[in-house]
Amino acid sequence: MQGIANISVQELRGVGPKLAGKLSDYGVHRVEDLLFHLPLRYQDRTHVTPIAGASESIDLVIDGEVRAADVVFGRRRSLVARIQDGTGTLTLRFFHFTAAQKNNLKPGTRLRCFGQVRRGSSGLEMYHPEYRLLQDEGSPVEETLTPVYPTTAGIGQNQWRNLCAQALSRMQREQVGELLPASEKYPYELTRALQYLHAPPPGASLELLREGRHPAQLRLALEELVAHNLSLHRLRERQQREGAPPMEQNENALAKFLATLSFTPTQAQSRVLSEIAVDLARTVPMMRLVQGDVGSGKTLVAAGAALQAINAGFQVAIMAPTEILAEQHWQSFSQWFKPLGIDMEWLSGRSKGNKRANALARLMSGEASLVIGTHALFQDDVAFSQLGLVIVDEQHRFGVHQRLALTQKTAPEQGRAHQLVMTATPIPRTLSMVAYADLDCSIIDELPPGRQAVTTALVDSVRREEVVARVAAACNDGRQAYWVCTLIEESDVLQAQAAEATEAELRTALPHLKIGLIHGRLKPAEKESIMAAFKNGELALLVATTVIEVGVDVPNASLMIIENPERLGLAQLHQLRGRVGRGAQASHCVLLYQSPLSANGKQRLSVMRESSDGFYIAEKDLELRGPGEVLGTRQTGLMEFRIAELPTHNHLLDDVQLISDDIRKTHPELADPLIHRWTGAGQQFAKV
Repeated sequence: MQGIANISVQELRGVGPKLAGKLSDYGVHRVEDLLFHLPLRYQDRTHVTPIAGASESIDLVIDGEVRAADVVFGRRRSLVARIQDGTGTLTLRFFHFTAAQKNNLKPGTRLRCFGQVRRGSSGLEMYHPEYRLLQDEGSPVEETLTPVYPTTAGIGQNQWRNLCAQALSRMQREQVGELLPASEKYPYELTRALQYLHAPPPGASLELLREGRHPAQLRLALEELVAHNLSLHRLRERQQREGAPPMEQNENALAKFLATLSFTPTQAQSRVLSEIAVDLARTVPMMRLVQGDVGSGKTLVAAGAALQAINAGFQVAIMAPTEILAEQHWQSFSQWFKPLGIDMEWLSGRSKGNKRANALARLMSGEASLVIGTHALFQDDVAFSQLGLVIVDEQHRFGVHQRLALTQKTAPEQGRAHQLVMTATPIPRTLSMVAYADLDCSIIDELPPGRQAVTTALVDSVRREEVVARVAAACNDGRQAYWVCTLIEESDVLQAQAAEATEAELRTALPHLKIGLIHGRLKPAEKESIMAAFKNGELALLVATTVIEVGVDVPNASLMIIENPERLGLAQLHQLRGRVGRGAQASHCVLLYQSPLSANGKQRLSVMRESSDGFYIAEKDLELRGPGEVLGTRQTGLMEFRIAELPTHNHLLDDVQLISDDIRKTHPELADPLIHRWTGAGQQFAKV
C-alpha cells in the first residue's frame, strides 16, 4: 500500500541518524508507527489558573512574574523562585538546576509554569515544574489536551509530541489505509480516532480516556485485537500447511489400558479423549488446548493421546515447567506405561554428562518412545527419530515460540508434530479468545467422584499460634498437612531461607510431629525422597515453597496453611489449595494473611473464600490483576497491546471474532496490512 505506511521517520524534521536509531530500537520505523504510538495519559494545559484558585495535588498551568530567585542551602541545596500573579504568591523549587537557569529567572521575568501544587514550608510550592518564558500578556494557552507518551531512554516528551504532531500533519495529506470493513457499531473513522487520541479537545472526558472507554479508543482497540487474532490464525494456517503424520486410534489398546486403572474415566475425560483421537488421525497438526480445573484428570487424557501416538509408531515428548511437575508425570506414566512395555526417558536441565548423552542417543535412535522433561527438551541438541506428538503441561508458563520450537523437531518429510497443551489454571473465555486463538479448546468440566470440597478460612497472622495448634490437632488425628511459605522475591535462595526458618519454628512448636521441608534449591533426588516420604505417610507436616503448586497428589493431606497469601495471584492460590481435598476426609485451607490488608487484597482473598470454581476465580483474577499476570510473565510479549486492555475491552471480543472471520473469508487482502500495522516486528513467534 502506498502512502503514510511506507514513509520513513527520517523524512520528518529533526530526525537524524542518531534519533532514527533510537526510534528504530523502540520499534518506530515509519510515520504510520508514530500515529499508532498512542499517549498513556493527558495533561490539561488549556487554561490558566490564578494562584489564589490553585488546588493541591492537581496539575495546573499558572502564569506569574518572578519577584525573587536565589539558591537556598538547607538539607539539600535548591534553587527557589517566588512568583506572583496579582492573586497570590507561589514558590518554584528546583533541586537540579544550572547557573544559566538561575540567571534566566531574573525579577520581572514572566513565566508560564505547569506542575502540581503542594503545601510547603513557605506556602504553596511547585517542585520542578515545566516552564517557559512569556514574551507578552496574551500568550495563547494550549488548544488541545497535552499527550504524555510511552517512552524510552534518550527520547523526551517534547520530541514525541513534535514527531507525532508532524505525523498527524502528514496524515491530513497522505493516504492512511482504512483496513476494517465499515460498521455502524463502530462509526469512528480511523483518521478521526487517531487525531482525537493524539490531541483531544479541551472538553474531552479525561475519565473516559483514562478508563479506555472513549469511542475513539474502542475503534482502535477493536482493530488491534482483530490484528492480533488474525496473526494467531495466520500462525495456525502456516503450521497446518506443513502437514502432520496421521495416527489412527487403536481402540483395543486404549480399552486395555483403561482396564488396568483403578478408576473409570469421567464422561468429560472420555469426551476430550475422543476429540483428541479424531485430531491425531488427521494429516494436519493437532493444535489443542485442554483446560481442566485442579484434579480434573488431565494427565489421563495426556496418557490416552500418548498411547495413540506410540501405538502408531511415533515418539512423544511431554514438557513441564518445573522438575517437580515433570517428576510427578514420570511417576504416573511409569506406573501406567512400563507394564505395557513402553520405553521411557527423562531429560531436564540437571541431566548432565553420560546420563544426558545416553538419553539423547536413545531419543535419536528411537529406542525411547516417550520422553518427559523440562525446558531442556527444546534445546538445539535434542533430536528425535520419529517425533509425532508434543504435550506441554501448564502452557501459560511457556512462551508460544517455545512450544512451537519443540513441534519442529520432526523429520523434514513428516511435517510438524501434533501438539496438545494443557493447563490447570482455567483461562477465562475472554482471555483464551485472545491468547489462544491458534488453538482448539477442550474443557474437562467434571471432577472425578470422591473429590472433596475444600473449606477456606481467612485468618490474621496475629492468630498464628491458634493455626499451629490446628495443625497439631489434624496431624494427631492421623491426617497430614502442608505449610506453604511465600515470598515476593523470585530468588530460590531467599525462598529456601524463608521455608527453612518456618520449618525450624514449627519443629520447636510441634516437637512430636515428623516434619519435612521441600524447596527449589534441593536436588531432584532429595525432593523425590521427601515427597515419597510424605505420600507414604512417614511425614505428618510438609513445609514447602510454591514448588508444590502443581502435580502433587497426597490423598491423606486434608489441611493446608498458606502464609502471606496476599502476595500470590488467585490462580496460584487456587492451584495450591487443590493439593488438598483429594481423599475422603473433609479438607480445609487457611489463608494466613498479614494485616492490614489493602482493599484489593481483601477483595481477592474473599473470592477464594467464596468459591472453589476455577473458572470463576480466573475471571476475577483477570479483573483484578490483568492478563499479563494471569498468563504469567512468559506470555507478556503476547499480551503487550498498544491500546487494547483486558478486561476493559472484553465486550469487543465477540465482534473481534466475527470481523476476523469475515476478513479471512471475504477480505483476505486486508489481513497482512492489519497484522503489520499493529504487530510489526513484534510478533516474531509467528515465524516459528
